Amino acid sequence: MPKMCLELGRGRRGLIGHTQPRRLAARSVASRLAEELEVSLGEQVGYQVRFTDQSSPTTLVKLMTDGILLAETQHDPLLLRYDTIIIDEAHERSLNIDFLLGYLKRLLPKRPDLKVIITSATIDVERFAKHFGTAKTPAPVVEVTGRTYPVEVHYRPLVRDEDDEEDRTLQEGILHAVEEIEAIEREKGWLHGPRDVLVFLPGEREIRETADTLRRAELKGTEILPLYARLSNEEQNRVFAPHRGRRIVLATNVAETSLTVPGIRYVIDPGLVRISRYSYRSKIQRLPVEAVSQASANQRKGRCGRIAEGVCIRLYSEEDFLSGPALPIPKSSAPI
Repeated sequence: MPKMCLELGRGRRGLIGHTQPRRLAARSVASRLAEELEVSLGEQVGYQVRFTDQSSPTTLVKLMTDGILLAETQHDPLLLRYDTIIIDEAHERSLNIDFLLGYLKRLLPKRPDLKVIITSATIDVERFAKHFGTAKTPAPVVEVTGRTYPVEVHYRPLVRDEDDEEDRTLQEGILHAVEEIEAIEREKGWLHGPRDVLVFLPGEREIRETADTLRRAELKGTEILPLYARLSNEEQNRVFAPHRGRRIVLATNVAETSLTVPGIRYVIDPGLVRISRYSYRSKIQRLPVEAVSQASANQRKGRCGRIAEGVCIRLYSEEDFLSGPALPIPKSSAPI
């Protein structure tokens, strides 16, 4: 999207601002864009996240978190530094994103030259189009469909046989799913080509516990890699490095839409996500673990259908999937 804006002549009278909900995504997208444009990161393409500003006076495209752009409105109310603003992953509906959406709607009549692009893979198109347009003339909508390969979905709830007293733990369910993946490979003959596994987990603690369980299992020819925001840049970049054998990436929902992990053929989805929620009653921000929406579950499933046919193992029942909300609930408006 920023490359298209550059080709259309945007970025000359001001910056092309491109927001991401997470620091990791802002850094990785900026690096990818600089690589594709064959420029040094920090020159024509830069990024700014909390405590780090890698941009310069020659920067044309600036990647940043939603909070950085929101903070800039305090000393630049009309956002005169920008001629184009791209709000990415708008479906996440955090407080920062919702504030920006409301702020930009009020700003556009004062800045008719400013172009605003709202993007998301699971966005509620009609509501957003009405918000930025009128009831008779909604904002224009551009839908882009990508090529995907077929993905098999297997439901494996964390429930043991009737003779067993206890259900499987999350870690036991993931290990069992990895063993099932090995059986699927032998059956289908998928022993060559992409073989990596992406496991979605709610947070850092669950990632550490799952990594310990998988390492104790001593899976042959398998590398276990965590992926979450608090890791150093060097550790995060290991996910993109070439490798041999199988790699199991344990990631938060940053890998759902904000970041594309290469080489994924299998997805293990426990159906859980840790989401920041604001309670207007207690006036505090909390991080509860919730079930994902149908749109988020389908987005996770699609992560293993990008380069070859794949398999998604959901650690919950099909009834749970169908009974969940169709779209993610806005983070700033859900009751606690």
